[in-house]
Amino acid sequence: MKKIENTDKWNDREWAGAAAWLSGEENGSIDNARLLESEEADIMKKWNDLKDSDSEVIDVDRAWARLNSRIEAESQVVPIRRNSFLVTFARIAAMVIIVAGFGWLLFEVAAPQKITIATTADEKNVEVLLADGSTVYLNRNSSLTYPENFRSRTRKVSLSGEAFFDIARDTEHPFIIDAGKANIRVLGTSFNVITENDRNEVEVYVSSGKVMVTSGDGSQSLTLEPEDVGKVSVTNASQARNTNVNYMAWHTDMLVYDGERLGVVFEDLKRAYDIEIKVADPEINDFRLTSPFEQQPHDTIVKLICTTFNLRSVREGETYILFR
Repeated sequence: MKKIENTDKWNDREWAGAAAWLSGEENGSIDNARLLESEEADIMKKWNDLKDSDSEVIDVDRAWARLNSRIEAESQVVPIRRNSFLVTFARIAAMVIIVAGFGWLLFEVAAPQKITIATTADEKNVEVLLADGSTVYLNRNSSLTYPENFRSRTRKVSLSGEAFFDIARDTEHPFIIDAGKANIRVLGTSFNVITENDRNEVEVYVSSGKVMVTSGDGSQSLTLEPEDVGKVSVTNASQARNTNVNYMAWHTDMLVYDGERLGVVFEDLKRAYDIEIKVADPEINDFRLTSPFEQQPHDTIVKLICTTFNLRSVREGETYILFR
């Protein structure tokens, strides 16, 4: 391989120019970078391996450790050129640390502001419009944290509680939800997420598109399609077709029944309106209801049920007690 003498005489500015161009900076020196490439092709490969690593924040200590280990490995493979190679590569390593350190500082200063929207027990269907055009609807007692602008390779948000997501399609920037015990990854789809159901699982219902759900430790994984409900925990993952036509009632404000047991109706009302309905006589749970409810207050729905079956009700806070 031909040896180029110019690099041995470079000053710090020339080394910085080459390093800046290799890292993608517009004000870098392409001529100096090409000299490095012609002098030692392996240097370019190692630089690109580091530059293209999939990391949102540059870890300077980790970058130095990786470079140092590669220098040691290279010195064993090519002992004849050890001194000249190490001098050249050490200079590049120094520039990597400088550029990486500057990149980290720039990230800290220029990182998009994080925004958190939280709902109370009396709020639902709170609409959040994200910078990429995606829309999120929060259920009660839920919170969403997201960046003001998406600037990395992924569009990442964090959810606690329950929300319905309508994600703008972007095949080059996957949308990722940190749901605590699991991560959810999509390109463009609509789906519902519960970060903790009554069995301490992350629960996902897919309305359209495909959704990948992976447990936090990566041990469990599901790929869900429309009308699938997936449940993931650290120890288990399961999926099944949704059979509850009122699964999304909290979001749609619509309930439809055709001969359904009141016991099931009461469960739907709890999920949709966060109310508790108890019965003085267990037989009431077996009464069959046929009726649609569209955007009606839960007080009105309870009254209609009582009228239909000649029942009476007593309300204590958010709990209703039905009796004959």
